[in-house]
Amino acid sequence: MYVYILLLIAIMSEVFASSMLKLSNGFKNVWASLGVVIGYALAFYTLSLTLKHLQLGTAYAVWAGLGTALTAIAGAAIFGERFNFKKLSGIAMIIVGVVVLNLFGGGH
Repeated sequence: MYVYILLLIAIMSEVFASSMLKLSNGFKNVWASLGVVIGYALAFYTLSLTLKHLQLGTAYAVWAGLGTALTAIAGAAIFGERFNFKKLSGIAMIIVGVVVLNLFGGGH
């Protein structure tokens, strides 16, 4: 269970860092830029810890897939980015892909 908590921290840190990247204004906003560095550092560190227990393909698929989906949702919720059927369909396919990899991608 601990490994999945670490993976969740990695995902949330990546979503935070990506959101800060938008706010950094090309790294001109110092505080947002610091958030980018800290967020990605924490994301990669906690992801590396999960790889002690999970297969690389599975861990990365969950991290990248859910991170992408949550970042798209954050973009719509926080930054008012357009959210339409195509974006929703893409997010659904990402989530289905992650589930399939976890169910049929091999043992842990």
